[in-house]
Amino acid sequence: MLDVTLVPCLSDNYAYVLRDPTTGFCAVVDPSEGEPVLAALAALGARPTMVLNTHHHYDHVGGNEALIAAFPGLRVVAHASDQGRVPGQTEAVNDGDRVTLGGTALRVLHVPGHTLGAVTYASDDAAFTGDTLFLGGCGRLFDGDPAMMYASLQRIAETLDPATRIFCGHEYTANNLRFVAALEPANDAVRAAVADAERLRAEGRPTVPKSLRDERRLNPFLRCDDPAVAAAVGVARDPVAVFAALRERRNNW
Repeated sequence: MLDVTLVPCLSDNYAYVLRDPTTGFCAVVDPSEGEPVLAALAALGARPTMVLNTHHHYDHVGGNEALIAAFPGLRVVAHASDQGRVPGQTEAVNDGDRVTLGGTALRVLHVPGHTLGAVTYASDDAAFTGDTLFLGGCGRLFDGDPAMMYASLQRIAETLDPATRIFCGHEYTANNLRFVAALEPANDAVRAAVADAERLRAEGRPTVPKSLRDERRLNPFLRCDDPAVAAAVGVARDPVAVFAALRERRNNW
């Protein structure tokens, strides 16, 4: 199993330190800022060989240059369309490519919607979804449209093993689930998930990760073909239209 260390950054971001269990090779996903990531690497005694950026937004790439300065020769990987927008990018990947970390292969899923160059990096047991799929929610549409984002979310939901651990870019879970509970007040599973997320946060613990199985059960953005979700947003059962109405309601909640 891929070893993953969460690194809180900024006000609510997560960067991740990945270590291949066989070789100990190390990578960093989405270093929002340099100092906490460098401190985490020092505490782990780890030297990264690469940075994996899920998209070009500053709160996901702001620490790239500090890591490059600390570790000369560091590979910096992002989608081909983000070339020139990701600091220090050395490698451009496209959908279906694989990035190797020691004995671990990470598959690249191009998942446009939040941004046009958004990618998810997925191993056999973990997926790093950036701001595409959140626990209990999804990212806003900065560059894409509802059809594009809906297709990207469905691709994650349908392509990856249900047991895959979802590591997203922000600690938004409790608030996302409170929105879902307001949308579906009779959903006992969602109410239980809200209570669990609030307990974890009260204890100072992260809500991340959760399994894709849990997300498919709880996250309304992965259930846009569910009649209950369609009814809650007052839209006929066209999943893209349901998604658009749901995203707009979340924007204004």
